[in-house]
Amino acid sequence: MWSRRLVLGVLLLPLALLVFGDGPAFHAPGTELASGPRPPRGLPQPAVVSRREWHADEDLVREGPHYTAPARAVFVHHTGNPNDYDCADASDLIRAVQSDHIRQDGWDDIGYNFLVDRCGTIYEGRAGGVGRSVLGAHTKGFNTDTVGIAAIGNFGAGAEVPKPMMDALVKLAAWKLRPGADPLGTVDLVSTNGESRFDEGQVARLHVISGHRDSFETRCPGDALYALLPELRERAAKLRAAAPGHSAAARLRPYF
Repeated sequence: MWSRRLVLGVLLLPLALLVFGDGPAFHAPGTELASGPRPPRGLPQPAVVSRREWHADEDLVREGPHYTAPARAVFVHHTGNPNDYDCADASDLIRAVQSDHIRQDGWDDIGYNFLVDRCGTIYEGRAGGVGRSVLGAHTKGFNTDTVGIAAIGNFGAGAEVPKPMMDALVKLAAWKLRPGADPLGTVDLVSTNGESRFDEGQVARLHVISGHRDSFETRCPGDALYALLPELRERAAKLRAAAPGHSAAARLRPYF
């Protein structure tokens, strides 16, 4: 998913020629509303800048959060912003993304569950609680039981992915995946939207940590960041393996 670019406080036109589109959250039958469960965590929550702290425009939000099961998969995105932004301006960039997703795309709220800036700061995206399993709007067909994380920037071929950003992506992916999920493994997800790469109802076998392009016709998250996903998977797996609650016995225990 691509956002408008914010340069020196001025919103430029949307990157219409670079985006193939995305879709609103799929409110699956039986999806829990305001009382979704809080999944157990085997890792400490990383520091997250709240919506209140980045001054989300709550007046724009059209509907309250919906909840889903704990994340079986992570989808990595980029926002399409220029990479030379000052991290002090990240809140402005995120507000621009929120505005685009609601006013331009017609969604209820910002689509991503989380965003990460070039300095490694993690931001709460879609409302509903960072420790909750919030149903996002980050990839058509596969919003249910997944989490969408957007790297703020444009990581096409030749771009540099800052180390602090990668470090934050590793920590966040490792933390948000449900107990028993293997960052190095694959997961079978059922497509809910035929506009994805898969027909509605088709079972898609995807990486537990995937790029947006794996499920949708897009260049997101850019060639440079996509090429780093194997490293992200390996590092997230090591982090989870070293954490309390992620012993071999815990990984084999069924999750309900």
